[in-house]
Order: sequence, then structure tokens, then C-alpha cells
Amino acid sequence: MGFRAIALAVCAAITLAGCAANTSGVDSTPEEIAAAAYRHPGPTELTLYTMINNRSGSGAHTSLLINAPSQRVVFDPAGSVRLRAVPEMRDVLYGITPQVKDFYERAHARRTYHVRIQTIQVSPQVAEAALRMAEARGPVASAQCSASTSELLSKLPGFESIKSTWYPNNLADQFAKLPGVTDRKLYENDEDDKAIAIAEFEARQAGNGQMAQTGQ
Repeated sequence: MGFRAIALAVCAAITLAGCAANTSGVDSTPEEIAAAAYRHPGPTELTLYTMINNRSGSGAHTSLLINAPSQRVVFDPAGSVRLRAVPEMRDVLYGITPQVKDFYERAHARRTYHVRIQTIQVSPQVAEAALRMAEARGPVASAQCSASTSELLSKLPGFESIKSTWYPNNLADQFAKLPGVTDRKLYENDEDDKAIAIAEFEARQAGNGQMAQTGQ
């Protein structure tokens, strides 16, 4: 295969898969990650996020929230939503408190995209295994968000039916066939630039921190 054919194939894969360019910065330190760890009291579960173009219906990105007994994280391969207050290591986001989880979902839902949110309860052992695999998997190259997530899921007990795919919508449709999955869609009308939402969220967080320090 010639260079031109290879380049066209790569471009086609990126266009079809739709994952963002990886915007990961410098990995956080183990101390920062340990300090941010958040244990959610709810059931152990996995939540598959699929970002879908409102005009074309094509899938644009895939990520996976993992609520394990040890902590709750988001495996966000080649993702573009990054917060200074949320430590990251190899495409795994830590410290996913209810506020951060809500922001993460809403930041992806805007005028041009909506988010398909699919959740399934799993055993503590499966959730912990998913967390360990996510930590071992990253960082992920651009356009491989669905491929890396489907590969991870397929290795978990009870998820053997998941086949490797580069397409976010295909993975979501496979996930929907698992027993016990809940499925909802989130629509927002925010500006298309996610950087605006990120800046506003961080400004609110900084303001809340100042109020706490002054006892207000």
C-alpha cells in the first residue's frame, strides 16, 4: 500500500470514529491522584458515554465511567474535556465527584452534540477489574476511543459479547443489548466550544474555594 493510500485510510478512520485529538497534558503525580480519590456510595456500575452529532447522527466520541469499590473514575481515551482540579493519568480522570460527573456529561452535550448515557450494574470485582484495565491501557491515540473501550469491555466477565469496533454508535448498540442496561440521552443548547464551559466551571470552583477559605 502506498503512502497516499495509507494516509487516506488513516484520515477515513479518524473521520468515521470521530474521537478528538488527545489533549492529555502532563500526568498528575501519584500523590495528587491519591488525594483526589472519590468513593461513590452508589452501586458498582459502568456507564458508557457516546457523544453523537445532532445533524448527522454519527458517533463522535466514547468514554467510560467506572464506579468501583476503591474509587470512581472516567476512562476518557483521546478525550478533550480536561479540568485543572481533576487529576489525570494515562487518559484516566480521577476525583469524579457528583459535581464533576454532572459537568463532564453536560460539557459534551451542546448545540451540535448530545450524549447517550448507558449504565449497567456490575459486581464489585468486575468494576475493580475495569478500573485496573483502564489504568493499564492508556494513553490512547486519536481516533481509538471506541476501539480501546470496546477492547477493555470485551475482557470483562459478562461482557464477552462486546466485539472490537472503531465506531462509537456500534459500541453503544452492542452495549444496549446487555441485560439490565438503562439508556438515556442528554441534550443541551450550550455553545459548541467546550472551552467556554470548562472555563466557567473552573471559575465557579475557584470561587467556591475562596468562600470556603474565608468562612463565607
